[in-house]
Amino acid sequence: MSPSRLQFQLDAQASDSHARATTFHTLHGTIQSPLFMPVGTQATVKAQTQESLHASGSQILLANTYHLLLRPGPDVFTKLGGIHRFMNWPGSVLTDSGGYQIFSLPHSRSMTEKGAVFQSYVDGQRILLSPELSIQTQRAIGSDIMMVLDQCIPSTADEKTARAALQVTQRWAVRSLAAREDSPQSMFGIVQGALYPQLRRESAAGLMQLDFDGFAIGGLAVGEEKNEREDVCELTAALLPADRPRYLMGVGTPV
Repeated sequence: MSPSRLQFQLDAQASDSHARATTFHTLHGTIQSPLFMPVGTQATVKAQTQESLHASGSQILLANTYHLLLRPGPDVFTKLGGIHRFMNWPGSVLTDSGGYQIFSLPHSRSMTEKGAVFQSYVDGQRILLSPELSIQTQRAIGSDIMMVLDQCIPSTADEKTARAALQVTQRWAVRSLAAREDSPQSMFGIVQGALYPQLRRESAAGLMQLDFDGFAIGGLAVGEEKNEREDVCELTAALLPADRPRYLMGVGTPV
């Protein structure tokens, strides 16, 4: 892999666990982890002002590509010069890809190799959310960290279903990376594989052949027991390169 665009450094490693303290640098500032990322789905964190986010020590916010694609749309972000001006937020922003919406809206979409076809809840228009459209939208949004489009499934899915979704995710990761082109924005790959250790190993090994700036652990907090989540998280984290940030997706409490 090429050097990470995030200038990642490992600051400390716990002596009795795999916990670590790290520093990395986005286009909008320095990030110190471990950290909790507040969710600003539609470019705003509910019930929080920018001042309260600063006061709580928030370093990076999460926004949702699927929702921002529908409203206000990429053109608004392009005209304004990106989501940071739109939100009046000087810190860093990570955008998810819309992959979770493929999972969470099963009655409102159809899946193909090309992507997921949705019906917009704003105007009823049918939209093909492909890896290319997801990344084009994230580029227009101007986030510091973009996520590849992945296919998320219930963590309790059978192995055949999990393998098929994993293979789609791997192919979409390649397409997502190609769609970044010359953008200076960073991009994370997403390890899938449900609760199957071998699939997690295959996913991580495939993604590590590509030039991602960090890696996410996906497909958890979607149906499994807490102990299963912790076991798979520990297994997957151990597979990831030591010189990249790690992002546990969708697990919604600071602890």
